[in-house]
Amino acid sequence: MTPTRPAAPTASLDPARRADALRRMRTEVMDVAVIGGGVTGAGVALDAATRGLSVALVEARDLAAGTSSRSSKLIHGGLRYLEQLNAPLVREALRERSLMLDTLAPHLVHTVPFLLPLTRHGWERAYIGSGVLLYDTLGQGLARIGPGGDGTMPHHRHLTRRAALRIFPSLRSDALVGAIQYWDGQVDDARHTLFVARTAVRYGAALATSARVVGLLREGERVAGVRVLDLESGGEIALRAEQTINCAGVWTDEIQAMVGGRGKLSVRASKGVHIVVPRDRVHGETGLILRTERSVLFVIPWGGHWIIGTTDTDWNLDLAHPAASSADIDYLLTTVNRVLRTPLTTADITGVYAGLRPLLAGESEDTSALSREHAVVSPAPGLTMVAGGKYTTYRVMAADAVDAAVAGMNRAVPASCTEKIPLLGADGYPALWNARETLARRFGLHVGWIEHLLHRYGTLAEEVLELAASRAELARPLTGAPTYLAAEVVYAVTHEGALHLEDVLTRRTRISIETPDRGVDAARAVADLIAPTLGWDSNVRDREVEHYLARVEAERASQREADDATADAARLGAPDVRRLGHAETRTPAPAAG
Repeated sequence: MTPTRPAAPTASLDPARRADALRRMRTEVMDVAVIGGGVTGAGVALDAATRGLSVALVEARDLAAGTSSRSSKLIHGGLRYLEQLNAPLVREALRERSLMLDTLAPHLVHTVPFLLPLTRHGWERAYIGSGVLLYDTLGQGLARIGPGGDGTMPHHRHLTRRAALRIFPSLRSDALVGAIQYWDGQVDDARHTLFVARTAVRYGAALATSARVVGLLREGERVAGVRVLDLESGGEIALRAEQTINCAGVWTDEIQAMVGGRGKLSVRASKGVHIVVPRDRVHGETGLILRTERSVLFVIPWGGHWIIGTTDTDWNLDLAHPAASSADIDYLLTTVNRVLRTPLTTADITGVYAGLRPLLAGESEDTSALSREHAVVSPAPGLTMVAGGKYTTYRVMAADAVDAAVAGMNRAVPASCTEKIPLLGADGYPALWNARETLARRFGLHVGWIEHLLHRYGTLAEEVLELAASRAELARPLTGAPTYLAAEVVYAVTHEGALHLEDVLTRRTRISIETPDRGVDAARAVADLIAPTLGWDSNVRDREVEHYLARVEAERASQREADDATADAARLGAPDVRRLGHAETRTPAPAAG
């Protein structure tokens, strides 16, 4: 009898795939267990899996539920780090920007122009211009532009005040004497993290969200894996692994406490708040970078919106749900209004989000001065920890962490190869982009919908289109959020691992910050669409909607409070959906993501 050939791994994340991943975690001894489903954890899983190692990743909430869905959405070298004389960090980040734009994720990472207004004649243009020239030089000849990678990253250019106002009419004429324009990279961070994770699954990694680490397994002094609580069923799993890699970000101290002490890393959380306003409130063809007393403020084009941020303040309260206060929002509005002809008000804001940067703590009390570089340590045999860093350099962080972990293995392990591994959706993307009008005719949709899907899914857009073609109602705009197709929210649970309504509205899509009602009108329609795949009865469906509405109201309430403490208390008025039911009776353990 001819032996059956094992099926090739697929990358669809649905409830059945999650159940299979948990089964593997119960029964197999893995080479590597990864704690945390943010971009670093997903990157570690992909790096280890593509070295031929068996990998399991557990995440307490959802993929990118924390820092990795709440960034400024930029893939960049960090122009201001040149001012801090940190050219090596900038060079490293620009190399990663190039890889993502050209090879790894051309469907997800795109170029975006920025305008640097100049406010002083003479020396400022020379000073800032020399920095931008160095920035361009460090990234010279590396990155490509456009959805198909059809050219080089544009070189910066100097503009007169009149020329700057032509491309950004909303600027006050007395707010600048001239400007410099340059280009960088942009990404939907949550979707990119998802694609990194799905690519890891494609190469054999087992992945489970709603799977919280509640302890470490020990063999003497050695860490031999983790104890995992399944927040969906209430069951506990002993996940055994030769090496465990912690990628918990701002929760690093909590994981270190499981080893019996603070360990070797000291991570401080810095809160960064962003507001989102409709595109028609500010007239401009380019992003803005405004220098502030402490840092910089970005005004970033985001489809039909602008993202304005960020703040940079110490945060010592709830790590899972950092709250934006009215003081944070007022700071952003006041800062950006200094240069706008027509001031923005709170009435213009459609969305607000707050994220926490995991910064390596030093002697400085100023979070903006703490290190964006990463560190990798091994506080106990069998355990590796990685923290710090920038979203842009996630792949380097992951490779360094896996290098440290495999050094403790008694066998040879290949070197990292992820710089040569395109993410799912990247292979063949330029060709599919060129065929977008053909796709539009084939599926009976406007070419604008095809471009929207290609930017969100790359070549996997064909899977979404086939789903839309299978049911006429899925080919229509989504009720309450018409910039998305109904098929996209169904795909979020059949292929992208969403387990809760919140996962779909806040991370698989950006409905929670892109609609004026924060997704309230869409909530019921989305719940109805995803309930069959997730096996929800009417009671569960109602509970999911009620939870989401409570979350929106708690966020709105927190944003009316004047300080962090009262904003935090207001935000915590809505329970975490993954603490409902049996999970409510258990002691909360660190989350990650």
